[in-house]
Amino acid sequence: MNIMSSGGVPLAFTLLLALLYVSVGSKTGMNMNMNMNVIDKCWRGNSNWRRNRQQLATCSVGFAGKMTNNIGKGVRQYTVTNPSDNPLNPKPGTLRYGVTNIRGKVWITFQKDMQIKLHKPLIVSSYTTIDGRGADVHIAGGACFLLHKVTNVIIHGLRFHHCQSQAPGPVMGPGSKMMQLGQQDGDAISLVGSSKVWIDHNTLYECQDGLLDVTRGSTEVTVSNNWFRNHDKVMLLGHDDGFVQDKKMKVTVVFNHFGPKCNQRMPRVRHGYAHVANNVYQGWGQYAIGGSMNPSIRSEANLFIAPKSGSKKVTWRQDDIGNGESWNWQSVKDVFMNGAYFRQTGNGGAGPQYNRQQSFPIAGATAVRSLTRSSGALRCSSTSIC
Repeated sequence: MNIMSSGGVPLAFTLLLALLYVSVGSKTGMNMNMNMNVIDKCWRGNSNWRRNRQQLATCSVGFAGKMTNNIGKGVRQYTVTNPSDNPLNPKPGTLRYGVTNIRGKVWITFQKDMQIKLHKPLIVSSYTTIDGRGADVHIAGGACFLLHKVTNVIIHGLRFHHCQSQAPGPVMGPGSKMMQLGQQDGDAISLVGSSKVWIDHNTLYECQDGLLDVTRGSTEVTVSNNWFRNHDKVMLLGHDDGFVQDKKMKVTVVFNHFGPKCNQRMPRVRHGYAHVANNVYQGWGQYAIGGSMNPSIRSEANLFIAPKSGSKKVTWRQDDIGNGESWNWQSVKDVFMNGAYFRQTGNGGAGPQYNRQQSFPIAGATAVRSLTRSSGALRCSSTSIC
């Protein structure tokens, strides 16, 4: 099968171009030998990133794998021009119209800087990319994003803050179908029963509940290059202790910056598996990484900077019997500062066992400050590199 990109170019050629941009990045004005992580090296050296936005989908790593299902033949380009929101009858030009009324693969961009106050949660469709590069886009002051039983979703380059809880009520969903939602807690991004999701280069802070929830059987998720700050309960992986379907959950948390003023859940894991690598932890209140119900956690080459006062312990376990002594919680080549320490348990357990599309080189923890320097939503130049 000859799979074509949206411009009629074979997908294999698109992938080859992505590799070429990496190899010649220094000719675009950016030295690709600078301390950038493997995701950013893949696309940020391309000064023509605006014309080649879909190159981004070839750059993901971790359990989400490559997001090439989001590109290829039939991708619809949609530009948000109107920051207003009507959850029952979305207007053309609004973000909600793009995610509910356009069928198939859609790549959504933004015409200009804007703040979008969603009146009900935005229910994102499968095969949707929301790409905020080139504009300063805030999702703030109202509802935020819900990914409900969807697959192949990219959320990139947005600022989520002051998301509020929402009362039950109807809302337009994928395929222009009306849905009845129950009470929503006020999370910035909530995944429910979803898979193959990449959340990259967003800035998230000060929401009513959590910043990111991955729950109810969600799996194959990569959370990368984000900046989480000024928040209590940051990231929840696993719905509740009784939801055993989350045993299949696999999440990669990589190249993120946590802090300042993050209290806990970076992440908090139930049942499943989390690979937490090359992140910076700028202090914490209660703990950095925690969990319950025998999750497996591999903490690898992270930089943990304990607060000057308060808890120095990175980990927290909720377990009534044995205090989690059999759980596989491993610290591999982490670096600890200001008295931080990680209590390991278990027999070591398996590594993430990534396939070729998922695997990536893990840098030493001493390089993590540089690798995460650009975490969060990027301010991309309109004329050159991002």
